[in-house]
Amino acid sequence: MKPILQVEDDPNDVFFLQHAMTMAGVANPIQLTTDGQQATDYLKGAGKFGDRKAFPLPCLVLLDLKLPQVMGLDVLKWIRQQSGLALAVVILTASAQNGDIETAYKLGANGFLVKPSEVEKLVAMVKAIKDFWLTHSTLPEACPARAPASKPARARTTVFAAQPPPIFPEFNPKNSRHIHANK
Repeated sequence: MKPILQVEDDPNDVFFLQHAMTMAGVANPIQLTTDGQQATDYLKGAGKFGDRKAFPLPCLVLLDLKLPQVMGLDVLKWIRQQSGLALAVVILTASAQNGDIETAYKLGANGFLVKPSEVEKLVAMVKAIKDFWLTHSTLPEACPARAPASKPARARTTVFAAQPPPIFPEFNPKNSRHIHANK
């Protein structure tokens, strides 16, 4: 089973996302990089990430925008323009600024999610990520999230919106800044 690459520098956000992954039943291992340079090194297989058995290519990248060293949008640009990798990249950030959303989609983000402030909403978001990206979505052969199914390939069209998906009608990204475990 291929890992998910979480690119996040805030230890609290790392903890809460990984907790939500456990609560949502995500079985994929999580690989963590804490800045944009580490993320590109991981994807290149450079330096300490050179051992592909220990650091396999991910099936999904969850990418924060505000990162040390190299910003998230620059990592996304590198993935799409220079890496040669066909990866699903979902922006998972606290920013709900329209400029960030537009730029991310222009650079090739597959999705843009704003981190909710409540643990229950984060778990619901992770369940949606699991259902769509790890269960229903057909990923490139080089990056399977699970054992290849023995079913015929099917054509599909995915439409991404800059607004939160309708499965979270109560979610308001303007109120999402910090995750609160006690709500």
